[in-house]
Amino acid sequence: MTIPAIVMAGSRPGPDPLLSGSSVSTKALLPIAGQPMLAHVVRALRASPLVGPITILAQKSADLAAEPALAGLSDLHFADSGQGISSSLAAALPEGDAPLLVTTADNVLLTPAMIAEFLAGAADSDVAVAMVERNVLLARYPESKRTWLKFRGGWWSGANLFRLRGRRVLPLLDFWGRIERDRKKGLKIIAAFGPILLLAVVLRLITIHQGVARAGLRFGLKAKVVPMSEGEACIDADKPADVELIEKIMAARV
Repeated sequence: MTIPAIVMAGSRPGPDPLLSGSSVSTKALLPIAGQPMLAHVVRALRASPLVGPITILAQKSADLAAEPALAGLSDLHFADSGQGISSSLAAALPEGDAPLLVTTADNVLLTPAMIAEFLAGAADSDVAVAMVERNVLLARYPESKRTWLKFRGGWWSGANLFRLRGRRVLPLLDFWGRIERDRKKGLKIIAAFGPILLLAVVLRLITIHQGVARAGLRFGLKAKVVPMSEGEACIDADKPADVELIEKIMAARV
C-alpha cells in the first residue's frame, strides 16, 4: 500500500537570496546540479515504491506544471496553494484518517532510502517529523550550518519530511498557522505550547522525543520524532552555501 505525497513548492513573502541574479521566478525551479530543485525531489518520491500520487502545491502551480524536467512522470498533480504552509496543507488533506507524506521543494538530497526509513519510523503516529541529531550531520559535513533545537541528549535539526494522519491533524495545522512566522526561532515555537514545556526544554529536562510527544497530546495526537541516520536528510537548499554543498554531495553520489 502506498502513501500519497505533497511537495510544498510555494514562495515565501519577501526576497529570496537564492534567486538573486538568477533567471527563474520561484525557488522551486532554481537549477541545482543541472536540474530544477523540484525535479530532484519529485524523482526521489517517484522512485520510491512506498509513494503513490504526488501533488505539487505552489501559488502559481501552472508555472511548475510547464517545467520540462517534470514531463513524463506518472501520477503527478499540481494545485494552487495559499500564502501559508498550514492553510495550504489543511486544504489539501484527504478525507478521513488516511496518512499523507509531506516534503518541500528544497529537500533536494531526498532519496528513496530516506523515505523508507522515515515512513517505517512514523508508521504508528498521527503526526511525525523527521529530524537529524547534530553529531550525525557534523560527522560528515562539519561545514553545514543548521538551526538547532537543544534538548537533553542532543541537538536536533528538521529534515523536511512529515507524516500527517488525515484530517485529525487540522487543529494542529490551525495552531501552526498562528506561529509559523517564527519557524526558525526554536524557543518561540516551544513557548507557544506553554510555559511548562518551555521550562523543561530550557533546563534540558526532557528529550526531543518526550517534548514532541507532549506537544502532540495538547491536540489529542500521537506525535513523534523519527531520527534520520543520514546527515544529508537535513541539508536543504536555503542559502548559497547550502547549494554549493548539495552539488558536491550529488557529484559524489554519481
